[in-house]
Amino acid sequence: MSATKDARARVDELRETIRRADRAYYAHAQPIMSDQQYDELLKELESLEAAHPELADPDSPTRRVAGEIIGGFPTAEHAVPMRSIENTYDEADVRAWAARMDRELEGETVDYVADPKIDGVALSLRYENGRLVRALTRGDGERGEDITPNVRAIRAAPLELAGEPPELLEIRGEAYFPADRFERTNAAREAAGDEPFMNPRNACAGTLKQLQPRVVAERGIAFLAHGVGAMEPADAFDRYSALMEALPAMGVPVNEGWRRCADVEDILAAIDEFATNRGESKPIDGLVVRVDRFDHQRRLGSTARSPRWCIAYKYAAERKPTLLKDVEFQVGKTGRITPRAIMAPVLLAGTTVQHASLHNFGEIRRKDIRVGDVVIVEKAGEIIPQVIEPVLEKRPRSARRVKAPRECPVCNGPVELQPAHLEEAQDFESDEETARLCVNPECPAQIREKLIWFAGRGQMDIDGLGEKTIDQIRAESHIPLAAFADIYALKDHRDELLRLERMGERKVDNLLASIEESKSRGLERVLASLGVRHLGTATARALVALFPSLDALLGASEPDLRPKTLSRAEAEARGLPADPRDRPATGLGRDTAPVIHAYLHSEAARRTFERLRKAGVSLEARRAPAAARAAADSPVAGKTIVLTGSLEHFTRDELSEKLRALGASVTGSVSGSTDLLIAGDKAGSKLDKARKLGVEIWSEKDLLARLKLA
Repeated sequence: MSATKDARARVDELRETIRRADRAYYAHAQPIMSDQQYDELLKELESLEAAHPELADPDSPTRRVAGEIIGGFPTAEHAVPMRSIENTYDEADVRAWAARMDRELEGETVDYVADPKIDGVALSLRYENGRLVRALTRGDGERGEDITPNVRAIRAAPLELAGEPPELLEIRGEAYFPADRFERTNAAREAAGDEPFMNPRNACAGTLKQLQPRVVAERGIAFLAHGVGAMEPADAFDRYSALMEALPAMGVPVNEGWRRCADVEDILAAIDEFATNRGESKPIDGLVVRVDRFDHQRRLGSTARSPRWCIAYKYAAERKPTLLKDVEFQVGKTGRITPRAIMAPVLLAGTTVQHASLHNFGEIRRKDIRVGDVVIVEKAGEIIPQVIEPVLEKRPRSARRVKAPRECPVCNGPVELQPAHLEEAQDFESDEETARLCVNPECPAQIREKLIWFAGRGQMDIDGLGEKTIDQIRAESHIPLAAFADIYALKDHRDELLRLERMGERKVDNLLASIEESKSRGLERVLASLGVRHLGTATARALVALFPSLDALLGASEPDLRPKTLSRAEAEARGLPADPRDRPATGLGRDTAPVIHAYLHSEAARRTFERLRKAGVSLEARRAPAAARAAADSPVAGKTIVLTGSLEHFTRDELSEKLRALGASVTGSVSGSTDLLIAGDKAGSKLDKARKLGVEIWSEKDLLARLKLA
């Protein structure tokens, strides 16, 4: 057998093994191999495909996240319309609907299926001869947007069905944002100075509209099937329940909570039971009840808007009234002025709530929310407290309108309105307003928040310079601390630091040593620590991948900052993997590039960088190309690692940085994509989850021995 035939045989074997592993993990929740084994197989497949381009296949598991930018979304017609389901919150409506089904199908036994309703984005996945050929959104029900490249990035949506599926099968289902992924994404957005998403459903919809499939994969969008559109042969399945039983064997995940119901009493029992057992990992907002037999469904037909053969019973989100005592204005490190509700404490969805973001002043005006109102509060997506509306009939005469500040509430500096046309018209009272920003770069609120951010863990990581210490120095001494470079001048004020309460000699010396050490963190960490809008860790990493020094970055034009495809030679020169799929994102988006370019070339930025450079802070990429090439030979290169427990030889940030320098990716939570857990002393739930998922586990001693770290 020739080398090419050998390679083809191995490629086919690897592809089938990986697809089998995907089906086992996503459709059956029963992994057949560890994540490390999975990734090793995937890497072997990638290597073979790179060495044998003639074996390329767009449906290969290696191409699930192609990373190329999409030029927009065309639309296409649904073979079978995607109609909306009639909703109700009343059990009496469910009884009436079931009675109507009995009348319409008189003389026949009517069976039902109750299926948990995911509050996500409806999709239709078309498979021909078992291969995914198109994925459409619901759209207007008749036509939807073709988002196939993005759906191919959802690992739970198989590219090829297992077994012997029907010749044509359109699988209907919901894409959704799992709760843990949603919280992680919001934390990352806040760290980057962006406003967090308001709820998982809208965030999922926005993610699926991204023009880069990699974003869909990185955010961990999931998928569950709950129906069928076109199917050939038409009698491939006679019942919905038969389809639901067959889909997992094809590799398609379904919600394990579905159940058959013999009559309306069974249906109502399922509704009651699921209301208390729906969990928090999936955004479930109700139960869909449908007639089981497909021939019955066809006889019952549809109205212009909804199928007659199903109904959705929706659980009302827990809402409670409480008193809006006041609205305070918070100024963040990017200057965003956010109105925040201060309320009488109320127990909501298991926690006591006293504060809620009011998002922006335009929303306050649209809802006519006033201080002194009784307001209705709920948790958006069971996560984020939000004020829904005022109870107008309970509004006291003393209720007062929320007056949005025309000047920064902290520094009295000028504010900027968004959208831009409001700023141009000086329209300070428009309900179109989406944001209000303090544009004074020396605003004390921003300075304080930026200093705390700059010194914090994951940024410049200055041990001992936390919020309390910064406040103490600024309030109780004459030491200047109003700019990042002032931190590096604290060494000149040692005696005055020692005179502060609870600042002993050892504490001060440790602080100054940590400040000195932070000078070598590198350009990526400096950029991400400045608290500039849109300039977080991922963006800083993307910039430094293209421009490994501040001088190079400042020499770049705005178009130079946008996405760029590097040649293999350029990638190697910058210490990046040769395969573009393995590299971090390079370049900034259309909206981000102008903002960051403008900041980098502002007078404030010039002063900041000049003072930091003079203080001895490194403004070069920390990792030289030679170090990056050496990392390729590291046993952790390319692996996703989680740290847990107390470490003896490193802080967690120190170890994270060392592992990243060796080519690893360090994340905060254990999941199906985790390759390795480093467990220190008193490791807890992460260790338990890693064991359950079959993740490889090293102790700190194992780590030191294998990586020869000291």
